[in-house]
Amino acid sequence: MPRSIDNLLDDARASLERVTVDRLDDELATGALLVDTRPIEQRERDGEIPDAVVIDRNVLEWRLDPQSTHKIEETSYDRKVILFCDEGYASSLAAATLRELGLDATDLVGGYQAWLTR
Repeated sequence: MPRSIDNLLDDARASLERVTVDRLDDELATGALLVDTRPIEQRERDGEIPDAVVIDRNVLEWRLDPQSTHKIEETSYDRKVILFCDEGYASSLAAATLRELGLDATDLVGGYQAWLTR
């Protein structure tokens, strides 16, 4: 039987130690990199989290893979990466993919909307 997106999401989240909004500041204070994967339309409509690095979802792996010729300067195997999308679904899937590349990646529970209503 084919798997559903819910199965895929459950498996992705089982591999993550997800960060709650109330723990975010502590994670950032210890050097975690916060990455906003939302499309520009959502960022323009809803705003941004200060100091988050914006990386579009379609180039995320290339920008964060420390071995990629297209990586950003801030990426490292030794630095925790916390992704967020609008509500914390796509970011869970993306974080699981980054973990397959060897990164210490996770995501923000509830995404930007949880941060906005904290």
